[in-house]
Amino acid sequence: MKTGSMDECILVCVYYGPNGERLIRRGGKIANMLNCPLYVLTVDRQPEDEWDIEKNHYISAWKKIAEELGAQEFIVKYNEKRPVVKVISEVTKQKNVTQIVLGQTAQSRWEEITKGSIINVLLNELSFVDLHIVSLSRELKVQEGFYEKGIRAYLLEEAGGYKLCFNHTHLDKYEGIFYKEVGTDFNNGVFKFMKDNEMVEVLIHDGFIEDINQKID
Repeated sequence: MKTGSMDECILVCVYYGPNGERLIRRGGKIANMLNCPLYVLTVDRQPEDEWDIEKNHYISAWKKIAEELGAQEFIVKYNEKRPVVKVISEVTKQKNVTQIVLGQTAQSRWEEITKGSIINVLLNELSFVDLHIVSLSRELKVQEGFYEKGIRAYLLEEAGGYKLCFNHTHLDKYEGIFYKEVGTDFNNGVFKFMKDNEMVEVLIHDGFIEDINQKID
């Protein structure tokens, strides 16, 4: 584990997808250059026992990479209901982080969720922190469009918001079209539906949305 420099500290924020390993290795490279501590953080709204095989696979692979790079700690925030920015801010202060590494895809998604740039939000809360935004990997950039072809889907109301479903039942609250984000294996994307005789577009994050009144500008 790196303990050389106490002046700098790196935090890598990863989300499930093909860019995770690249982010961790970028953070590891910076930490190695500065001879300083490295932390890796991932945040999930689900409890650990509800994770599917793919999520567990990503976590296991990332933990091995983090250990290989000499990270101080691999931090997983399970069952987390707070905004992602708040969690990053909390960990940053706890670990005395001075530089944060983020992925471009995660940044775009969080921008829409927070109705503003994650860069500005984090800089407002953490004025002493430098941010590194890592671009999409080359294989993701070559794919045509940002969303896949739309498919019929439904929103089912449950505690804390609405769950995205693909099977119609009498419990469905809204019917619409879901456009899945290219480059993710999870249900992240845009859901379009009619509400009060108006076509509404909302952002779906991991098959869930908290507030259907939070429209995409």
